[in-house]
Amino acid sequence: MNKIVLLFGSYLLLTSCSASRDDSRGNRTSAGPVAHNTVVECVLYDGMNKESKQLTTIGSDTEVQVMDTVDAYFLKVRVTVSGKTENGYMYRNCFSNK
Repeated sequence: MNKIVLLFGSYLLLTSCSASRDDSRGNRTSAGPVAHNTVVECVLYDGMNKESKQLTTIGSDTEVQVMDTVDAYFLKVRVTVSGKTENGYMYRNCFSNK
């Protein structure tokens, strides 16, 4: 009898844990752009390498919106410079390591 109660209690515990985990995944919303400030002067590129066209130079302490963390070296960003909004890619080392 004790084995049945222990088995049933274990089953209930496992199902309650997995049910709460499933609920938390369903409640996530997709994150939009996140504002960050640059720490050094950097170049905004139209692609993800140094041979890509340079769109503009971003000064230090300029606010940019990070759209996506593309890979280990680049971030996809949106920046407004002189009233013009540009989308492109910047090196990760342009930002602090928060």
